[in-house]
Amino acid sequence: MMTRLSAMLALTTAMALATGAMAQNGEPIRIGVLHSLSGTMAISETTLKDTVLMMVERQNAKGGLLGRPLEAVVVDPASDWPLFAEKARELLTVSDVDAIFGCWTSVSRKSVLPVIEELNGLLFYPVQYEGEESSKNVIYTGAAPNQQAIPAVDYMAEELGVEKWALLGTDYVYPRTTNNILDAYLKGKGVAEADIFVNYTPFGHSDWSKIVADVVALGADGKKVGVVSTINGDANVGFYKELAAAGVSADDIPVMAFSVGEEELAGLDTANLVGHLAAWNYFQTAESDANAAFIDEWKKFIGDEDRVTNDPMEATVIGFNAWVAAVEKAGTTDVDPVLDAIVGVEVPNLTGGTATVLPNHHLTKPVLIGEIREDGQFDIVSQTEPVPGDAWTDFLPESAKLEADWPGQDCGMFNTETDTCVQVQSNY
Repeated sequence: MMTRLSAMLALTTAMALATGAMAQNGEPIRIGVLHSLSGTMAISETTLKDTVLMMVERQNAKGGLLGRPLEAVVVDPASDWPLFAEKARELLTVSDVDAIFGCWTSVSRKSVLPVIEELNGLLFYPVQYEGEESSKNVIYTGAAPNQQAIPAVDYMAEELGVEKWALLGTDYVYPRTTNNILDAYLKGKGVAEADIFVNYTPFGHSDWSKIVADVVALGADGKKVGVVSTINGDANVGFYKELAAAGVSADDIPVMAFSVGEEELAGLDTANLVGHLAAWNYFQTAESDANAAFIDEWKKFIGDEDRVTNDPMEATVIGFNAWVAAVEKAGTTDVDPVLDAIVGVEVPNLTGGTATVLPNHHLTKPVLIGEIREDGQFDIVSQTEPVPGDAWTDFLPESAKLEADWPGQDCGMFNTETDTCVQVQSNY
């Protein structure tokens, strides 16, 4: 009897193994990974490449997708914006990928947009951005301004008493558009034009002495000054070093960063940055079972207990899981059926809630404010309920009348006053 039982168990195990093997026997489903692994943005983007590879490994361990293994095709656009477009075209036409996970800066995304719209590709974009866009071919898994910039400014004014504003950004579309929105929002709140200082610097900028001096001088009249930073990439290293060298503490002039998280702080001496702020939709210090499991999985995958997690990683995970759910729902990896299926998809986030893909191709996301700790992590000092991402801001007159609704209106730029679709393709 025991022999017969052992034989049955062995047969069952063999059948299960065979089924798993069959599930992996189809042609691989290829996905593209379009992140800078060199150049000024590598400090931020390399981790997102590793995150996608981890998610592919996890999915393949579950049996793949639609009975087929996943295969990641990694390219390096090298922080070169035109090269992003070239590499996106290569991924879609040569590597024949079914989805692309990539880009960090908005200038890189804008470079890719005409390619993926021409070729009907699918991009999951995992970083906070300036809004004012909704492409049929993009799922925006990072924050829109109403999920980061606006709540961050409200926190600084209401909780820290900031009255004068230094809007410092890297010179490209995300900081400029975000600051245009913030300028209009602050003026709408009664802030005088003279109390708003705006400055832009190139990628990789290193000499911050004059700019920091100008920010300090802004408070000569005794009003509380706050910095809103849309500085990207390794330029942040020099900026924070100059703040420390000038003796500027968070109590003196708090800095609220939109592009500095755990990964960027890992390369800085944070002793003099304690108390400065960042606004994201996730921090590694978020307390949830999902986050604890994710952190453990990440450290094991990367083989380094000191490697941190951050918000764009969570956005990458959410986007990947939403794509998997939509593919399973559609029964195909073809872009149009996947896009039809993905609106309304709900997947867990890492802060203990869920993210829902909205008709405007943005997500619902909680807004978190964190204070920098000496260990390079953040104390979460504020957290909202999930906020629906707004593709078109309410604070610029030309945008307030626009909405995006792909399943309902087949349009990402719909004028609610004229009841017409302004354009289907994106502004490049």
